[in-house]
Amino acid sequence: MTTNTNLKALSEAGVSIWLDDLSRDRITSGNLAELIEQKAVVGVTSNPTIFAKALSNAADYNDQIRTLAARGASVDDTVREITTADVRDAADVFRNVYESGHDGRVSLEVDPRLAHDTERTVAEALELWKAVDRPNLMVKIPATVEGLPAITRALAEGVSVNVTLIFSVERYREVMDAYLAGLERAKANGHPLAGIASVASFFVSRVDAEIDKRLDTVDGGQDLKGKAAIANARLAYAAYERVFSSERWAALQADGAKPQRPLWASTGVKDPAYSDTRYVDELVAPNTVNTMPEATLEATADHAEIVGDTVTGTAAESQKVFDALSAVGIDLDDVFAVLEREGVEKFEKSWDELLETVSEQLQQAK
Repeated sequence: MTTNTNLKALSEAGVSIWLDDLSRDRITSGNLAELIEQKAVVGVTSNPTIFAKALSNAADYNDQIRTLAARGASVDDTVREITTADVRDAADVFRNVYESGHDGRVSLEVDPRLAHDTERTVAEALELWKAVDRPNLMVKIPATVEGLPAITRALAEGVSVNVTLIFSVERYREVMDAYLAGLERAKANGHPLAGIASVASFFVSRVDAEIDKRLDTVDGGQDLKGKAAIANARLAYAAYERVFSSERWAALQADGAKPQRPLWASTGVKDPAYSDTRYVDELVAPNTVNTMPEATLEATADHAEIVGDTVTGTAAESQKVFDALSAVGIDLDDVFAVLEREGVEKFEKSWDELLETVSEQLQQAK
C-alpha cells in the first residue's frame, strides 16, 4: 500500500484517486498495478483523446490490428475491439479493488458523435456493457440535453454510468435527477440497486480557462481570475449534499442504492500561473473522486497541501464569486454552453483522429 503522505491523506479525507489515462502499455508493463499499490490509484477514466494518443504512439496494438485486418474488420469495429479489450483488461487489474469497496471502476465512453442522439447512445451503452462484460465497467455518457434520457435508460437496464462533460450546476442537478429516475426504473425492472454505480464528472480547469479569458476583456474583473472553477465545483458539491439527503434518495438508499459521487475531471492546470495541484488541494470533500492526469498525480504526491475538507460549508462564499462574475458582465450561461459545445467537438475530433490512425494501421497490416 502507498506510503506517500499526501496521497494517503487525500484518500483518508474521502477522495478516491483515479488515473485519467489508459493504454495497453500501462496494463501489460505492470504500471497500472504499481499505481494501485504505490500511488493509491483506485480507478481509471478514459476518453477518445486518451485512446487516440495511445494508439498513435505505441506498437502494442500491432498484433491485434493484424488479426483484425486479416479478418476484414471495419475501422469502427477495430476501434471498438481494441478499446473494449483494454478496458476489460484494466477492469481485471482493478478487480480486487472493486471487490473490496465502491471503487475499482474503469470508464469507457460511447462514440462522441452520438452526443446529441439519445436512441443511438442508449444502444451503444448497452452494447459496450455487454462487450466488456465486467461489473466494474462504467459507460461514459455526455451530459448533453439528449444525453440525460440516455443516462436514465442505461441505468434502468442495470448499466453503471459515468456522466461526463458536466460544466454547470444547473445541468448537474438535471444529471442527478436522471440518476435517481434511472435507479427508480431499474428497481421496477428488477435490477438489484446495489450493483449499479455512477459518478458525475464535473469539469474544472476548463471553466477557469474560459472565464479567465473573458475577464481579460472587462473592467474590474482581474481580481476574479482563477476563482470560478473552484467556486463552481464547490456549488456542485452543495447541490450533491442536498439531493443525496432528500426523501427521494432515502427511499432508494433503503433498497441498496449508492449515491452518485461527484467526480472532479479536467484537474490538470492549464494556466502555469496557478499551482499545479490547486484543483486537488481546493476540492477535498468526502465521497468524491478526483481523476488526475499522471503529471497531476505525481505533483500531488510530491507537494500538494492536503489539509482536510476544503469544500463543505463553502457554498455561500462560492455563490459570491458567481454573483461578482455576473456583476462585471460575464455571461455564465454562454460560458457553460460554449464549454459543452467545445467539449463535444474536442472528443469528436479525437475520435476522428483515432479512426484515421486505425485506418492507416489496418491498411499497413494487409
